[in-house]
Amino acid sequence: MDDKCIMENLLTTAKSGCDLYLHGTVESATPDVRTAFQRALNETLALGDEIYTAMSDKGWYPTEQVSQDKINGVKQKYAGGMN
Repeated sequence: MDDKCIMENLLTTAKSGCDLYLHGTVESATPDVRTAFQRALNETLALGDEIYTAMSDKGWYPTEQVSQDKINGVKQKYAGGMN
């Protein structure tokens, strides 16, 4: 297994953890439990960001620039449902 594959697996694991911690936060019955889940969520989000940045720096997570026309088109498409 190469470094890129390992990083992809780490990022996938971090994303899955975020999903679980988010649901734990939303479903918490007490403030203390909610705070614990929120803390874990924030830490996992930060870890995911670090992994993403490392991958991006190595060119392992390419992104593309979206034109302003496409952004405006999406805004216009969904503007009617935001009222």
